[in-house]
This record gives sequence, C-alpha cells and structure tokens, in this order.
Amino acid sequence: MKHFCFTELLTHDLLLVDVKRLIGQRFSDKPVQESIKVWPFKVVAGDREDWPIIEVQYKGEETQFTPEQISAMVLAKMRETAEVFLGTTVRKAVITVPVYFNDSQRRATRDAGYIAGLNEIRIINEPTAAAIAYGLGKMSINNNGGRTVLIFDLGGGTLDVALLNIDPGTDIGMALFQVKATAGDTHLGGADFDNEMVNYCLREFIKKHGKHGKDDIGSNQKALRRLRTACEKAKRMLSYMAETKIQVDSIHQGIDFSETITRSQFEELNKHHFSKCMEAVEKCLRDAKMDKNSVDDIVLIGGSTRIPKVRSMLRDFFDGKQLCQSINPDEAVAHGAAIQASILNGETGDGKVGELLLLDVTTLSLGIRTKGDVMTVLIPRNTTIPTRQVMDCFSTFYDNQDTIDIKVYEGESASTKDNNLLGEFRLSGIPPAPRGVPRFDVTFDIDGNGILSVSAEDKTSGRASNITITNHRSRLRKEEIERMAQEAERQKAKGMMESGSAKQAKRAKHGK
Repeated sequence: MKHFCFTELLTHDLLLVDVKRLIGQRFSDKPVQESIKVWPFKVVAGDREDWPIIEVQYKGEETQFTPEQISAMVLAKMRETAEVFLGTTVRKAVITVPVYFNDSQRRATRDAGYIAGLNEIRIINEPTAAAIAYGLGKMSINNNGGRTVLIFDLGGGTLDVALLNIDPGTDIGMALFQVKATAGDTHLGGADFDNEMVNYCLREFIKKHGKHGKDDIGSNQKALRRLRTACEKAKRMLSYMAETKIQVDSIHQGIDFSETITRSQFEELNKHHFSKCMEAVEKCLRDAKMDKNSVDDIVLIGGSTRIPKVRSMLRDFFDGKQLCQSINPDEAVAHGAAIQASILNGETGDGKVGELLLLDVTTLSLGIRTKGDVMTVLIPRNTTIPTRQVMDCFSTFYDNQDTIDIKVYEGESASTKDNNLLGEFRLSGIPPAPRGVPRFDVTFDIDGNGILSVSAEDKTSGRASNITITNHRSRLRKEEIERMAQEAERQKAKGMMESGSAKQAKRAKHGK
C-alpha cells in the first residue's frame, strides 16, 4: 500500500466520509455493505480475510488504504496542530469513541493513534466526555445525590445515549461522574439522513431521465459526491427553513438536477431513523432501571441534534422538559476529552479539574462459549470499569480431556453464533481425569480503556493460559502498525521540509 499525508489527499479531490463506520469492521458486515452503496468512494475486500480496504485514484494510480490509515491521517493532523499551538512534541492523547464501539473497533482506533505517532492513548466514550464538559459547570451545585443527566449524542455517523449521575462529591472530596447505563447505534447519524436524501434524489432523477445501462448515475462516483454535498447542505437548511432546493448543475451526462424538498418530506424519509433514536433513549432508561421523570437534565450533543424533529421528539418524550443547550454540541466531546487528558497528565488548572472521578461502564456483555453454543456471560453490559471477574465453575466435557479451547465473545444474544467473536486461546496439559472432575477458573480483566484480557487456570495442575485480545480477524499486526507509524513520521518530515522550501522560495521571490 502507498502512503500519502492527509494534506495530499485533501488536495486531489478525494472525498472519504464515514471512515469511522469502517474501522474495526469486516467487509461482509451488513452495515458496511449497505453503506458501500452510497459512499462516493470504493471499498473492496482486502487480501486478508474480510478486511475492508479503501481504494482511491491518486495521480492516475489506484491506491489502497486501511481504515486505520485514514483515521491516523486525521489524528496526525490534529497532533501536528496541537504541537504548533503548544510548542512541544505531543505523544499522549485521549481519543473518544462511540459508546457502542465494540472491542475490535476500540483496538483499531488505538492502532490508528499509534500509526499517527501517539504512544500513550486513553480511550473514553464520547457521551462520557460530553458529560465531563457539561458537568464542570455543575460542580458547585450542592444537592444530595447530585444530578441525573441524560446525554443524547447524535453526530454525523453514530448515536450515543448515556445516563449519568454527576455528584459534586461533598462526601468523597471530588466530583463523581458515574455512568449508569448506555445505549446507541454505531450506524445511525447525520450520514444516514444524507443517504436517504441522496437515494430520494437518485429515484427522482431516474424517474425523470431514465437509466442509462452501465452509465447509470448510481455508478458515477463524482456525481454521487456532488449530490451528497448538495443534500447535506439542504439538510442543514431544513433545520431553519420549511423547504429548500437541492441543485447540482450538469450532474450526469450534462443534465442539471433540481428538486425542492420540504421539512416534512425530510422527516418522512427518515422516520425510521428518528424512531430508532427514541428506542435508544428508552433502552438506556430501562437498563438503568430509571423512570424518565428522574432525569434532571437532557443534554444535546452532536450536529444532528440541531434537527427540529429530533428536538421535538425528545421534548415530547420527556413531557415538555427543557433541553439543555448550554454547551456547544460540536465541541463538547473534544472539550471533555481535553479535561480528562489534563487529569491524566496531573494538571489541575483552576483546581476543579483535578478533583474528578470518572466511572464508566462496559457497553456490551462479555463471555465465553460453552456447550451447545451457549453464551456464558462473565461481565454483563453496563458493568463499571475497570473490572475483574472470575468464574470457577468450568470443567471438561469428556473423560481424559487434556485441552480446553476458550472462545471469547461480546454481545447480548444467548447464542454465541449471534455474537461477535473477539478471540480464542487454548488451555493444555490438563491431567487425565473423568469428565467434570477437573476444575478451572476463567478470569476477565477490563482496563480503563475498555480493553479486555482473558486468562484461564487449571486448579489441579496450576497450568495457566491467557490472551489479550489484540489480533483477531481484520486487525493490523504489530509489525504493520510499527511500519505505518514509521512511514507516517517520514511523511511528516518530508512535509516539513517541503513547507520550509516553499517558504524560502516565497521569501526569495519577495526579496526578504
């Protein structure tokens, strides 16, 4: 695979969107296949099993990137911006992820950070970060039990809902942010609203002008890029206007496209997406075993919460309760991540920041496969992390069995075939014995990043085996990450040299 820096990609009319929906995913995953149909770029299956690869045309050549590489380019750009502002090298970062990112997606995000030159990374959930930003202004409130806050985060590609208790911490001497429950959808956001509008426009275009065989507008990536941009603009306009026009000149085969769309049409096109938003809110409340009347504050995060339909649904659900808009919905997550970074870095600032304890939760249940494809859960979803759970009721299935294969899954189905396989390992050397006699423990450890390690120990022989879920299916290998990180550093150095040469040439031209 070739390597180019973020700026190079931006200057060659290459539009890559929703890469967050690819990272840590499999090419065959249904949401990926659905998104491929409307993305204005090409995604193919890689050489490795079920690995999605992004293909772009660059200087007349076909170039391939992994989702981790694209994400790394964005992170590297942010790292460079921070270094210029701070005047020092940046090697540590707090990176936020959607609350329903699974273990594969979280690890792939960390890999992207390593490729970008970051060597100390803390992963936190996006609504938790937003709650930190919001809660900072609530620390002075001295009420018993604090405030119960619902974070509703609807961004460009994901929906996150989290229910937290924010307590000023008069009893423990520090503010306590405790997540009670989470819900969400990693494939629901502004991009889906855009997709519905794009598909609507394509149907209208074909209705008026017909199909053209292989030269159909749906296969014209440049036309799709331009149409998506126009639809996104129209979506934003409909947050303030009752109707607007979607216009693209010479969109396909010299044909101009113009279509009026109303806010009510937009809401009808996306009614199933809006319903999913409220289902997530209801699920979060159920999991927390709380009534909607117990919620003190409803905080809106993410650009898509500006959509009037979203706001009206939330107001109606919470019986007219005022929605909190005291923080910038576009910046709240980054603000909260910066606060968490300052805490981890030991910087207390004005004295408030250092007095904060964050207790997050697991978003999916974690367990192992037992007889009959049964999902035996060791850590239920919404368990506070970090956590360590040990289960000691496992044994052999047949006489003189000397090995046990342990498969680790995440998900909510009672059957492992419907859950996500994270990894597997083998415990061997079990002494001969009748089935059911040997006893062994399985231990699950989750760290503050939500990263899982699993171990097993035979209680009779003392033999043990373990796995840190690092390299399953479509993940990058350690040597690949290191190679990509080195290449990114070379590209950065090259870019700095070229930038310096350009500045020298400019000064020479102007006689300075």
